[in-house]
Amino acid sequence: MDVSSVKIPAPARIDLLMTKARELEATFLSEMLGHSGLGAMEGAFGGGAGETQFASFLRQEQARLIVQSGGIGLAEMIFKAMTEAENGQA
Repeated sequence: MDVSSVKIPAPARIDLLMTKARELEATFLSEMLGHSGLGAMEGAFGGGAGETQFASFLRQEQARLIVQSGGIGLAEMIFKAMTEAENGQA
């Protein structure tokens, strides 16, 4: 859905943009956690098809919690860029 054509009052629009910025930060962090190898288990309790299939869900939830706890500041930078682009300042 293209949200740029939807007319939303300013406070609701701000909330929507911040929500999307936080989602982008969580996705970025999830990818970084995946590439870091953090949490990869070895031995009798690690590996297998189950771990491969469900590890992304765990990483996504961990990333969401990191963002909820303050994140790394990426969401604020994304939010600022989106609001400037909407206001024609970008």
